[in-house]
Amino acid sequence: MKNKVFWLFSILLIAAMLLTACGTTEEAPAAEEPAAEEPAAEEPAEAGSLQIPDVKEGKFNVAVVMLSNHDDGGWSQAQWDGINYVQDNVDGVHTAYMELVAEGADSEQVFRALSRKGFDLIFGGSFGYMDSMEVVAEEFPEIGYVHISGYKSNMSNFGNLFGAMEDMKYLAGMLAGSRAEADGADKVGGMATFTIPEEFRLFNAYALGVQQTCPDCSVDIRWINTWHDPIIEREGADSLFDAGSHVVMTGADTPAAALAAADREGVYGINYDWIGGCTIDACLTAPYWVWGPVFAEISEAAMNGTYEYGWHYFEASDGGLGLYGFMEGQEPQPGIADLPEEDVQLVRDTLAAMLAGEFTRFDIFKGPITDNKGDLVIEEGKSFEYSDIDQFAPGAPGLECEYGMFWWNENINAELPDL
Repeated sequence: MKNKVFWLFSILLIAAMLLTACGTTEEAPAAEEPAAEEPAAEEPAEAGSLQIPDVKEGKFNVAVVMLSNHDDGGWSQAQWDGINYVQDNVDGVHTAYMELVAEGADSEQVFRALSRKGFDLIFGGSFGYMDSMEVVAEEFPEIGYVHISGYKSNMSNFGNLFGAMEDMKYLAGMLAGSRAEADGADKVGGMATFTIPEEFRLFNAYALGVQQTCPDCSVDIRWINTWHDPIIEREGADSLFDAGSHVVMTGADTPAAALAAADREGVYGINYDWIGGCTIDACLTAPYWVWGPVFAEISEAAMNGTYEYGWHYFEASDGGLGLYGFMEGQEPQPGIADLPEEDVQLVRDTLAAMLAGEFTRFDIFKGPITDNKGDLVIEEGKSFEYSDIDQFAPGAPGLECEYGMFWWNENINAELPDL
């Protein structure tokens, strides 16, 4: 019976991910309200219809394309919050979204269809949209395209956008290491999604943070090869806990890390992406995105013709990042309460320096750093540049790098995968 239920759930999940839906966000309900309360004309499309939202004449029309459903409790919901913020805070715009858009050929059709409809600015919210957006941007030079994550730009109307999430992952690593050390454990874990520079960057930052508070801890990594799959993410988290990890951080969407921890005694999960994704006691913290102010700034600049499409990488000081339990007005999660005060203060002080622009990702990736093969990645006194942090060497044309991110920090217990 269990196997029948499992396969039925799997089939339903796969079917859901193949659907593409859309909607507008102008006068949309707040993110926590059900989508069913939207006006009937702005309901998500029927299954498989690929319905494209309409533009509004006389408005600057902005759309965001999302990999998952807009209320997924993770990556896409943070972007949906962001586009609603634009609608509520930028005069003269009309906003829309499309959800459940698969990477690859499907996304190319969607970006082209939005462009033909007359959208002025289109955000693409997943790494796998990069090549599709690059192609469509060449076809519609008068339209702006901003790809979230990735590393490509044509320096004209197609740009790359991301933020220094490695800052928050570094702080999460400090908390994970402190929790493990306080409980007499020596291993923490991480679920990495795909073998791209972003995941190496974020999990190396996590490991460097662990090193600060638990020098004897090792970091176990599991590749799960998905951005959003509740079953696979839960299996990955369980695998890491079974192998002895005391804290598990996810690089994917769902709260599987904390949910898996909640079914065990005395272990913790670190969730990711969305401010509302850390609601149970077993969640130690959650690094999350605040896309609204960033989307609004870009939309205003694009509307005024002043936005420069290149490599736009915002810092913690720009207000687009958070660490749950440590931002203004938030209370730390229960798992923080009995940690050594010096460790918690180190997190608070480092976060304050990040928010003030006094400590950046370049301070995290500053030499000396040694990899898990015993080789020196970067020598003392030197620091990675943007191109190193965001790519594998030698980097993209026009954004070449010397070091790149294809390495694991010395405390990570994992082999480099085949690329």
